[in-house]
Amino acid sequence: MSTPGICYLVGAGPGDLGLVTLRAKELIERADVLVYDALSSPELLRWTKPGAEKIYVGKRAADHALSQDGINALIVEKTKAGKNVVRLKGGDPMIFGRGGEEAAELAAAGVAFEIVPGISSAIGGPAYAGIPVTHRDHCSQLTIFTGHEDPTKGESSLDYAHLAKTPGTKVFLMGVARLREITAALVANGADAATPIALTRWATTGSQKTITGTLADIADTAEKENFGSPAVAVIGGVVKEREKINWFEKRPLFGKRVVVTRTREQAGELSRALTELGAAAIELPTIRIEAPTDKLAFAEHVTHAHEYDWLVFTSPNGVQRFFDAFFAVYEDARSLGNPRIAAIGEATAKKIREYRFGIDLLPERFVAEGLLETFEHESVENLTMMWVRAEDTRDVLYDGLTALGAIVDECVAYRTVAETTDPTGNLSRVKEEGADMVTFTSASTVEHFFALGVPWPEGCAAASIGPVTSEALRKHGVEPAFEAKPHDIPGLVAGIRKYYGVA
Repeated sequence: MSTPGICYLVGAGPGDLGLVTLRAKELIERADVLVYDALSSPELLRWTKPGAEKIYVGKRAADHALSQDGINALIVEKTKAGKNVVRLKGGDPMIFGRGGEEAAELAAAGVAFEIVPGISSAIGGPAYAGIPVTHRDHCSQLTIFTGHEDPTKGESSLDYAHLAKTPGTKVFLMGVARLREITAALVANGADAATPIALTRWATTGSQKTITGTLADIADTAEKENFGSPAVAVIGGVVKEREKINWFEKRPLFGKRVVVTRTREQAGELSRALTELGAAAIELPTIRIEAPTDKLAFAEHVTHAHEYDWLVFTSPNGVQRFFDAFFAVYEDARSLGNPRIAAIGEATAKKIREYRFGIDLLPERFVAEGLLETFEHESVENLTMMWVRAEDTRDVLYDGLTALGAIVDECVAYRTVAETTDPTGNLSRVKEEGADMVTFTSASTVEHFFALGVPWPEGCAAASIGPVTSEALRKHGVEPAFEAKPHDIPGLVAGIRKYYGVA
């Protein structure tokens, strides 16, 4: 019996991942099909389940990936096919998001749907620019309108004479391209030319930029600043409050564009830390993790793990792959027996602890050489060791442990391959706009970054997580701005803070 489909029209908020509702997150995680547009935070894509179909239908100005009629037909088709469809729209789907039209199409097609509101940029954008859209000292009325229509055309659904005389705050969306015409029409119809106005671009993200002025001069300022869409405009006395409560744009790394090259699944920790400091974290995964070439050999090693004296883990990926495979075979953690466990790095150790296993050996230096130095103080001669690793890993650890007399078996748990998809468009963004810093967390992220053919951005700094990564950078002619100490994500964040002089 086929399962009926349902389509959720979901508001993705204005950009900051923290402004997405819990309901939206739940639905994205369950979605069979995710249909998303250009204003949705790229980080939302990480929430989808494995195998979910992700379809980009972004629209911005005259650049349409898919027409509105095409989008309507697509969500109806996927829902009729019995799919759990999430139509993700920037901001709120019902505030100039054409969500009402899409809902009507779904209703006419006789398929189930649900509307999930989101925080609109009309409200969230000004708040992040330090502008309250209502304030008892300035207004008791709020008007929101679209700037998408040309006020100079013969007929318009907007009455500019009425808008000009309407008291209180006015907010308009999608109007940067017609800013001069809109402000001129308001003034021509009686609005005070000295009325304050603010425009905020890419609101609530690390790329946010705000300009202020009056109805008389804001168009000139926008042209001078090369200020483009997407942006939200606020007109009224409330703009003056920005001088006192501009909070978001005062974060220590605000305005810095930092590229994160980790896998899509692992980028979150670093991206969140950068975002909290105010930076624009641009996720450009250069690698992804896949199953090992010899899956049978990996399975056999995991099955016999209880026979070893030591298990050696050198990455969080290896830990996850190993234990996911282990618990697919055994229901009881005690089936692992009593091997001692060694790990390189706090991130690896943390991942092991998530599976409720302790760490017997953790070197101070988070590299293979550091682990070998620590093992030199242990008696490992004739002891059996399983080293859980990736394909194409350096032989330093194997050679060093063997030299100490250990009997080492290599358990290849995964392989690192080039990430060939770019659903967020960040590759083009980096190529066109550059970056202030690119972060590298392994030699493989370095190799695959340069394989993308991205010219090194002018004036850009390279942040390295450790010596192996630094050496890979130097091979490509790039000297690291710094090397993280310790060689983990917190160390990398600390290095970034120090580089930019942030306490």
